[in-house]
Amino acid sequence: MLRFAGGGALAVVALGAVAGCAEDAPATPDPLVAQELSARSDALVATAAIAAAPDRAAALRTIATQRTAHADTLRTEIDRVIGVYGDGTTPSNRVAPVTPAAPATPPSVGELRTGLTNSQKSAADLATTLSGYRAALLASISAACATHVGVLLT
Repeated sequence: MLRFAGGGALAVVALGAVAGCAEDAPATPDPLVAQELSARSDALVATAAIAAAPDRAAALRTIATQRTAHADTLRTEIDRVIGVYGDGTTPSNRVAPVTPAAPATPPSVGELRTGLTNSQKSAADLATTLSGYRAALLASISAACATHVGVLLT
């Protein structure tokens, strides 16, 4: 009985040592990555829409600038959570910033409105599943998207 118990204890210690030496295991994807992609896409669409609606260029530039700021803030938060090792290196599971493709043809203001409405809802839905700073960040982004749709694009 003692041999069995001793062998089991040794196995637990060995398993713990092996787990401690493992490389950076892939973490679950950060839920903010999709929000960053959405913000960068909205910024590209807003910039491209200037060609289709030059009379609304000022509002579209404002939206593009603010959605780019949202994406940059989300990227900062994603990087903060991943962290940096004591020697200044970063974990190998760090997710690179996303770069969406620009629209092939100039989108309409209506298409931008639809995209911003979807972004607003997505950010609001995710905010309800998170807490603290991340929830507040997403709620703020959701409110900004709603303002873009309800004020700047009316």
